[in-house]
Amino acid sequence: MDPAKFSRKLWGARKQLILMLAPLLLLPLLFVVPPKEGKCLYVVLLMAVYWCTEALPLAVTAMLPVCLFPTMGILPSKKVCPQYFLETNFLFLSGLVMASAIEECGLHRRIALKVLKIVGVKPAWLILGMMITSSFLSMWLSNTATTAMMLPIANAILESLFGNLETLKENCKDKSDPEGDSRVKMHVLPCEKQVLTTENTPDWTDRSEQKNLEEVRREAEYQMKVWKGFLISIPYAASIGGTATLTGTAPNLILVGQLKSYFPECDLINFGSWFVFAFPLMLIFLILGWIWIAFLYGGLNTRLCISKHDERAAAEAKAKAVIDEDYKKLGPIKFAEGSITFLFIIFAVLLFTRDPKFVNGWSVFFTKGYVSDAVTGVIIISILFFFPSQCPSLRWWFDSRASNTPYVPLLSWRKAQESVPWNIILLLGGGFAMAKGCEESGLAVWIGNHLQPLAQVPPAVAVIFITAFIACFTEFASNTATIIIFLPVIAELAIRVNVNPLYFMIPATTGCSYAFMLPVSTPPNSIAFASGHLMVKDMVKTGFVMNILGILCVSLAVNTWGLHMFNLHTYPDWARPLNASSATVATHAIATMNMTG
Repeated sequence: MDPAKFSRKLWGARKQLILMLAPLLLLPLLFVVPPKEGKCLYVVLLMAVYWCTEALPLAVTAMLPVCLFPTMGILPSKKVCPQYFLETNFLFLSGLVMASAIEECGLHRRIALKVLKIVGVKPAWLILGMMITSSFLSMWLSNTATTAMMLPIANAILESLFGNLETLKENCKDKSDPEGDSRVKMHVLPCEKQVLTTENTPDWTDRSEQKNLEEVRREAEYQMKVWKGFLISIPYAASIGGTATLTGTAPNLILVGQLKSYFPECDLINFGSWFVFAFPLMLIFLILGWIWIAFLYGGLNTRLCISKHDERAAAEAKAKAVIDEDYKKLGPIKFAEGSITFLFIIFAVLLFTRDPKFVNGWSVFFTKGYVSDAVTGVIIISILFFFPSQCPSLRWWFDSRASNTPYVPLLSWRKAQESVPWNIILLLGGGFAMAKGCEESGLAVWIGNHLQPLAQVPPAVAVIFITAFIACFTEFASNTATIIIFLPVIAELAIRVNVNPLYFMIPATTGCSYAFMLPVSTPPNSIAFASGHLMVKDMVKTGFVMNILGILCVSLAVNTWGLHMFNLHTYPDWARPLNASSATVATHAIATMNMTG
């Protein structure tokens, strides 16, 4: 058989081969590693292989502990199953339901257009506006939904600025890019003209005939670069913005869940304390990312602050008119939008002020330990299902001839059910089940004993290495799966080197959201890549520097305000019980070996 054909067949059947071969290849672990730890390590590595290769759907892999932990004698099912719906999952569910209500009333679109009206239409400012809007929405909506919503808006604005994209590509290809056919084919996003009005766009083809060929080439290349900058800035900003809130991205919630599993006495991380730490980090990274993208793609020049009256200025004026016109089409704020805005503000304020740590929060009015962020979230989202979406008519109660306003709640359960990604909730549960198995089986302690040589590395340097490693690994695997796999190892490493576990766990959690280099790294990257004329080399070139900036920003945050917020410079009392139990287990094992020897 032709080797090329055989290799293609193997590649086509790769998932089936991985499903069958991975369990067999990992079998030696059951005989090399101590019994219970070896069984748990077998399950953990098997899940890691399936997650990284997606041989099974991520959610299906996440349910493997339900069948493997009890049957292999690692953990009884009555301890495994409850891990799939902890209070952390309820907090995540609350954020998702609130996000679906915001999308249902169109509030996110009003916010996006308002920000674009404020920042202006010069390319650098528009890129900044896109990044600010995407990051803010991503704090509350999913990164994928934010990117899918913002890209059509960006494309419509760009068409009003530069005309038809295919014309620009032809200008570049014919004049200076004979190999232009190698570019990725452009797939225009659906309903772009329904998203924003794009009438009266300038016809750059007619104008280019009045210029010499060199000017046409330079102008077309400049416009193509700006277009790339727009497309690439949106998924990057969505990934950055998701790190600012606990509900913004799944890894943040996994950190909270695993902290409660490993260190039950640790109550430092909640919605408010995380926001105080992560929001400044997000702002710094967003500004640095904007400077880099605007510099790389032609947005930073003298036009940033100086107005010129030329063809570009005329196009910018028309783009501004497009944004203004579409914002006017939204009309005044509707009752549903105002109601959801009010409930959203209450939602955020209650989460921030429940237990902000630097002052007493409103949770002091209740029995200590009874009220959590999940309770707050469920209370607010419950209101969405009965609060009316239209202003009730009071006349109807007093005038029998008056028409009654039909009762429609702000959010229906059918809409919430369709909008919530239940697979992610299962994925969270799988991570918590895995962490519980590692803890109960002693695998975390066993791994920690083998990480002892890393104690020689200075903690500040270790933070950079950990963040860089996680950021690189998550380029090829789901960020949720990545943090599930490595967080228990990182926690045990911190204990072994006598460092506050949060000092390593917070940078790792944040760093796993910094996947910028490949289209397959995150769904937002994939959406931007499929919808535009981006090439892999564009994302690698831009994302490599973005990764470095992200690693440095995380290191700065952890070693400055994070150090004082969470007392990261001291080894905490809440980590000592686990350390003590680890030492007890290790001592008992050594004593047993001496007796048998």
